[in-house]
Parts: sequence; structure tokens; C-alpha cells
Amino acid sequence: MNRREFITLVGGAAAATTVWPFGTRAQQRLDRVRRIAVLMGVANDSQGQERVRAFRQGLEAAGWADGPNVQIDYHWVGGDADRARAYAAEVVALQPDVILANGTTVVAALQRETRTVPIVFVLGLDPVESGFVAGLAQPGGNVTGLTTFEPEMGGKWLEVLKEIAPRVRRVALIFNPETQPAYATFLRSIEAAAPSFAVEPITTPVHSVVEIEDAMAALGREAGGSFIVIPDVFTSTNHDPIVALAARYRLPALYPFPFFARKGGLVSYGIDVTDLFRRSASYIDRILRGTKPGELPVQTPNKFEFVINLKTARALGLQIPDKLIAIADEVIE
Repeated sequence: MNRREFITLVGGAAAATTVWPFGTRAQQRLDRVRRIAVLMGVANDSQGQERVRAFRQGLEAAGWADGPNVQIDYHWVGGDADRARAYAAEVVALQPDVILANGTTVVAALQRETRTVPIVFVLGLDPVESGFVAGLAQPGGNVTGLTTFEPEMGGKWLEVLKEIAPRVRRVALIFNPETQPAYATFLRSIEAAAPSFAVEPITTPVHSVVEIEDAMAALGREAGGSFIVIPDVFTSTNHDPIVALAARYRLPALYPFPFFARKGGLVSYGIDVTDLFRRSASYIDRILRGTKPGELPVQTPNKFEFVINLKTARALGLQIPDKLIAIADEVIE
């Protein structure tokens, strides 16, 4: 078993960076200042800042600098569905040249406001099933982007969790249906794999930290409880209380992003979101130079991270198999 066996990438075309002659770039600098709106579904915290920093780095590599030739406006939703709808209307009214959108709720809100302003998304679901694009290869319309969706991921999450915590029998699936309306896609994957790992999946929608704590307390009352966090701007925004509650109720848990494990979560396995934001800049660049969003194929993940927190494992009385430690991208002592 090795890390590459954890997942098989499906489809996806990585857009090659267009090489522009110096004269073309020089002319671009003399053109009007372009306007980019960034609508982030997560909070304006260290994780959110890391993502937009990677995006800016990608833009600068393509010849766009905030100030000289582009103006970037940032809006932070913080996992609030109502705020997503309000900001979407505000952003579209400004008529930017292109919008970078993070989160399912954000993209849905933007689509209700405009079918003409170009939108590049970074989100964790199947954009075809959600109705955002007509197809991955030919999105059509005014929307394209990069997705964190991988249909086999649910089974891989269960596999990792059972390897690390073999006594797990019940697995709560934590998500907020308001900010992750495509949750059913993830649940189907996990539920299909559950019998193979002798676990009972428990659908656990939450809307607040209070509801998260209630769910954790219920899981902790009996042996064999655990949970998986579904990718969602709400769960990402509330990563600190989720990790703290898992420790309080002594629950093994698997998380979709590395920052959960670095904050004290047991284990994370999922895509490198920062890498996706860096790559999203290439699509923003191409749209600003005249390419239509509908002509740019939706990109799928090509970089995954597996992080184990040994300190947390010891606190839970778990012995991590050596074979998992050997293939982990990062082991936190």
C-alpha cells in the first residue's frame, strides 16, 4: 500500500500556462486596470489568507499585480449562507471583469445573480451534478474552475480511519446542508463503502457549534464512535471547535484538509486546496486576456496530502501502523 494507491484521479485537464511575448505583456500593462472580485466562502483567518496568498502568487507569475494593472476586491462569507447571497448581489452589481468564487453556496448565489460575468470556482463537489456547468470538458456558459470532488474519496476516508482506529463501528458524517448542498454526493460514496469496513454511517447535519457539540456528545456516549468531516466552508470555518470537541469526547476523526490535523485533529486525507487556488490564477489570467469561461475545461485535483498527528493518536490510545507513517506526507509529533 502506498500513497498513490489511495486514490485514482479521474478526468480533468490541467490548463497549460500560456506563454506571452514580452511586447504583449507590456501592452497589457498600458491597458485599463482590470477588476477581480474574490468571494471566499470561508472566514478571513489564517487558512483563508493562505489561500488568497497562493492565488495572488499565481496571478503575479502570470503578469498581474494588485495595483499596477489589476484591482482585487475581497469578500469573506465565513460559512454563512445568508451572507453568501448578500455578497453575491453586491459583487455582481460592481460588474467585475471576473469573479473567483470559493464554496458551493457562493457559486450558487452568484449564478442566481448573473449568467454573463465570468466566474472561476474552487469548490468541493461535482459541478455537473450541481448544475453549475454543462460538462467537465466543455462547461459552456459563464462558469468554470477547479473542483476538489473525487467520487472514490469516501471509501478512502473509511479505509484510512479503520486502519488507524480498528475498533470504530459508528461513523458520523458531519456537514452543514446550507453551505454544502451537494453533501449527498459524498454520503453516497461513504455509504457504499461502509459495509466493507463493518461500520455504520450516520448522517449528521449541523448548523451551529452547539449542534456540533450535541453530535459529538452523543457519539462519545458509546464505544466505537467516530466521525468524518465532509468538505464544507462551514466545517472549515469551525475547524477549531470541531477539533477541540473531538479531543474532549475522545473521538477518532478523519478530516478533509491538512490544517485540521495541524490544529490537533487525528488524521487528514484530501486535496491540497492551496494548490488549487494557485492554479486558479491561470484561468483568471486567460479570461482577462479574452478566453471565454465556457471554453476552459473544469480541472480536477492532482495533488493530495496525507497528514497524521501522532500526538493526538497517543492521547486517544491509538497505535498508528508503521506502513501509514511511512507513506504520510507529514507526521506531526
